[in-house]
Amino acid sequence: MGKTVEERRAALEARLEELEARKREIREELLSRESRDWEDLAQEREEDEVLEDMAQAADMEIRMIRAALVRIEEGEYGFCAECGAPIGEARLDLLPATPFCAECAARHDH
Repeated sequence: MGKTVEERRAALEARLEELEARKREIREELLSRESRDWEDLAQEREEDEVLEDMAQAADMEIRMIRAALVRIEEGEYGFCAECGAPIGEARLDLLPATPFCAECAARHDH
């Protein structure tokens, strides 16, 4: 038997909290940079780019999770946003915030 919608909601909310905490840590790290040495500044800039990429990835996942939580509230979670077919349990286990069934997702990737 698969997970209930409430179990999936709890997992999505926990992941959302985790991502928001990660973003706060990234923001604090970026704001804490105070190096005056040129070599240190260059190294920090490279690290900043990695942190900024991580923050952007977190933002995208946060948007997907929030959209999935809205679908739960509206009773549409677990159904493809494009064709309306049920999204398979295995797919939801792997990608709990996905709005698409595997077939529609494959069409979007091309």
